[in-house]
Amino acid sequence: MLARKNPKRRSARLRDPERTRERLLQAASREIYRSGFQSAGLGTILASAGVTKGALYYHFKSKEGLGYAVVEEIIAPDVHGKWVRPLQSVNDPIDALIGAVHSIPVRPEDVRGGCQLNNLAQEMSPLDVGFRKRLAIIFDAWRQAVASTLREGQNHGIVRRDVEPADAAGLLIAMVEGYASLAKNAQDPKVMKAGIRNIVVWLRSLRPLSHRRQGRSRRF
Repeated sequence: MLARKNPKRRSARLRDPERTRERLLQAASREIYRSGFQSAGLGTILASAGVTKGALYYHFKSKEGLGYAVVEEIIAPDVHGKWVRPLQSVNDPIDALIGAVHSIPVRPEDVRGGCQLNNLAQEMSPLDVGFRKRLAIIFDAWRQAVASTLREGQNHGIVRRDVEPADAAGLLIAMVEGYASLAKNAQDPKVMKAGIRNIVVWLRSLRPLSHRRQGRSRRF
């Protein structure tokens, strides 16, 4: 026999402000990723989240406010989890960076949509200072994390002394985002896979000559 739904439990769930807000954020993130911020429809977001327009404006003052929250609460933690946390307290920064690069998703659906951070930066940074500042914070944290781990690697003789950590960090981000854009435009995961191979070769070149043979022999 099928259990009967408890209307009180359902009502309580719908009145849960935190859960409602999270549903809105997730629905907005999906729609922005699919259509871009400017084309993202509030009606589509509300239908996907299963909430009313009143609930939307209870939690967010405007569509822009919802978009800012997506940047701060979904995109920023995602980048932190992929590019900042894995580089903290590592024994070998080159190994850690190679591991982070190899973790870049290359499924057709990932390549099709591109990088959400880069998508929004390309679309909204020229148009909206609120987006530009929030996205800049994410890029800066990513760049600082890479530069810091490369600098630590230099202190331990694992990274070449002639490498400028901040410049190398910026180049890494440019390569990652550039290949993501190329793969999105081509709609071809092979482009991203080739990019990953090239980035890994470049990362290994950051080792001192005495360490490169060992780096090439490792498998990730």
